[in-house]
Formats: sequence, structure tokens, C-alpha cells
Amino acid sequence: MAILVTTTDTIPGKNYEILGIVQGNTIQTKNIGRDITQGLRSIAGGELKAYVDMVNKARALATERMLQEAEALGADAIVCMRFASSTVAAGAAELLAFGTAVKYV
Repeated sequence: MAILVTTTDTIPGKNYEILGIVQGNTIQTKNIGRDITQGLRSIAGGELKAYVDMVNKARALATERMLQEAEALGADAIVCMRFASSTVAAGAAELLAFGTAVKYV
């Protein structure tokens, strides 16, 4: 059974117990070649597609790691799921997915 992931505080019609916080993260760095081409694009304007792709992949990886942690706890769902990001070093950023793992009762 797939684990339900929701940003809401509750799941309508479900009673559950809280198992705890689950999280998944990844740290991504910029590719120097990609950075140069994206820098040129920022002069002309427009979407920085290489960075969009990088962030989408990072988000998917962080979410997958969070789901693995929830699965290890025997969770049926994750409520209050959120994303956060921060710079950890020059040219490197962390993407964090986190939420509360719950088990239906």
C-alpha cells in the first residue's frame, strides 16, 4: 500500500496515532558548466531550466528518502508535509522534505 502524503493537518475520516517526525534530504551543488550557461541566460532573462531540473530532482530524492523513513516506521500516511531549503556552502544547497508519520487506528 502506498503511503499517503498530505500538507494538511488531518486526514478527513481517519483516526490515527502519531509515530513521529520523518525527513529526507539531499545537498546539491552547481555544475560549473551549467552555472556559466545559466549565468548568461540570467543576463537575457527567462527561466533557468537547468536549475529547475536540478531542484525538481532534489525534491524528488528528498521526498523518496522521507517516504523510506516513514515506511520503516510502519506509517500509513505523512501529514503536515513541508519542504525547506538552505545554503550549506558556497554553491551548495540542501533540500529537506519533512512531515509527521502516522498509523491508522
